[in-house]
Amino acid sequence: MNNYIEEKFDIAVIGAGHAGCEAALAAARLGLKTVMFTVSVDSIALMPCNPNIGGSSKGHLVCELDALGGEMGRNIDKTFIQSKIINGSKGPAVHSLRAQADKQDYIREMRKTLENTAGLKIKQAEVCEILTEDEGDIKKVCGVKTLSGSIYSCKKVVVCTGVYLNARCIYGEVSENTGPNGLKAANFLTASLINLGLPVRRFKTGTPARVDGRSIDYTKMEVQKGDDFIRPFSFSNEPEDIAREQADCYLTYTNEETHRIIRENIDRSPLFSGEIKGTGPRYCPSIEDKVVKFPDKERHQIFVEPEGNYTNEVYLSGMSSSMPYDVQYRMIRTMPGFENADIVRNAYAIEYDCLDATCLKATLETKSISGLYTGGQINGSSGYEEAAVQGFMAGVNAALSALNRKEVVLDRSQAYIGVLIDDLVTKESTEPYRMMTSRAEYRLLLRQDNADIRLRRIGHEIGLVNDRDFDAFENKLKLINNEIERVRSVNIGSNEKVNNILISLGSNELKESHGIPLSNLIKRPELNYDMLKAIDEGRPELPWRVREQVNIQIKYEGYIEKQNQQVQHFKKLETRLIPHDFNYSELEGLRLEARQKLDKIRPANIGQAGRISGVSPADISVLLVYLEKEKERNK
Repeated sequence: MNNYIEEKFDIAVIGAGHAGCEAALAAARLGLKTVMFTVSVDSIALMPCNPNIGGSSKGHLVCELDALGGEMGRNIDKTFIQSKIINGSKGPAVHSLRAQADKQDYIREMRKTLENTAGLKIKQAEVCEILTEDEGDIKKVCGVKTLSGSIYSCKKVVVCTGVYLNARCIYGEVSENTGPNGLKAANFLTASLINLGLPVRRFKTGTPARVDGRSIDYTKMEVQKGDDFIRPFSFSNEPEDIAREQADCYLTYTNEETHRIIRENIDRSPLFSGEIKGTGPRYCPSIEDKVVKFPDKERHQIFVEPEGNYTNEVYLSGMSSSMPYDVQYRMIRTMPGFENADIVRNAYAIEYDCLDATCLKATLETKSISGLYTGGQINGSSGYEEAAVQGFMAGVNAALSALNRKEVVLDRSQAYIGVLIDDLVTKESTEPYRMMTSRAEYRLLLRQDNADIRLRRIGHEIGLVNDRDFDAFENKLKLINNEIERVRSVNIGSNEKVNNILISLGSNELKESHGIPLSNLIKRPELNYDMLKAIDEGRPELPWRVREQVNIQIKYEGYIEKQNQQVQHFKKLETRLIPHDFNYSELEGLRLEARQKLDKIRPANIGQAGRISGVSPADISVLLVYLEKEKERNK
């Protein structure tokens, strides 16, 4: 008689953070019998660092995830306490929605969704081994084994372990082998990954102290209000559906005294003493790192953000640290408003194991183990949003593969998700990867406002966008196209009323006696579609999302067309496929570095090959010539 439990599932998801939640929901909603493992049920959808969703470029990811049928956008719409558009004064390509979350509400709502999803089971257990069997020349996933010895057979495994693998939290001279917030680390799975031949490395991230809000003097800080117009993350919601009273955030600054304390104690920082071995994120440095690297900067911004409606804890965004506890106290109390601050939770750095993501296909399946997918920080990325979209794509593709359906790969011209995954699997990241708008070549096309136009149809085809939401989307498209056509056909003549309105709007009066199309007026920098309602007598009443698209598509028409032309060139390179078993070592003319990189990553097409660091345009030319010759020989 066996002393362990054995169960059968279609999909096993390891981890219940933002990646694991999306992976498990996607698989279960597609009809697969799914199990999700977590070291603690209380850590489901945990937000161990910043108390917000979205932000620059990250808001794009959340909107794309929602357009495809993911959950994060809907969940933050239910649980936000402040909402704001970042970069609102700039062009629409970089507008990014950011919402402060009530951390506990966010967890509760996501857990409620998971627990009430048909076909999904949640298990509090630590997975210590991924089980495989031989299938021809390759290994194939057949199950997972937990620390208790229980075996769960399955067709596919999605690993979403976040920062828990061999996690170690460090501040000053203190080092604890725990996950974030003192939760249990996952100490056994790394060995299984190594035994499977996967490339494991060590990364590091960090988090700031949490301070008791009752000990803070907010009158000494700059208040940061939310937007009056609350824009939902989810395309299924309207502003009136999620309207609520918003909490305030605040802004304060470090100063020379703060920096002096840090400099005098820098030898006690594990970041500089050598105690921390993992590589940290360059774009989200600790406060001590900023003070050392930017010695001429007199102050640094610190955003003071509430962690929820039912707690006094506040988060000090911009002040992550691994300094000793006593140093944290002294440096925090130098800032305006924090003279008497009490620390509730001290800041710490956390080291963890992750993979070199170049071992993955664009589907997020490992190249060497059939049926093994990974998503989130295990792939070397950072951030809740980056994790969520990877978990979703890994879960979707694991489920589609189990159903013998074609897997989904989004390219760089379709979505920020495509940019993120392509960067991870193609480029050798030496630090935690963070999404930024500058990484997207076609960012004017990949706006957050048009994520549904780009991706809703794909989500419906996958089976994760219901018919009601898809019908609403198609109706929106029809309204947009009809209104753009109407606006281009409306002629605005030069008369006293029109010119007075234009002058009142800070624009020039019309000189053309025959008038001009209304679309030409919308293209003026100082005007937009909504502002011109008074001179457009035949205008229909339209939803705000429709009006927004009409304005953007007309105003930026020339720039959008130019980027569409660039995408056409990009698509040509992406369709030049490279055989998976291509022998690069026999191709004369390729430099040694290029051969090694191409052989390691094994790009699917010429476009992807050209994005590999160490592969030059000359190498691509050699490859193109060879492929063209092969094509002619095979005719």
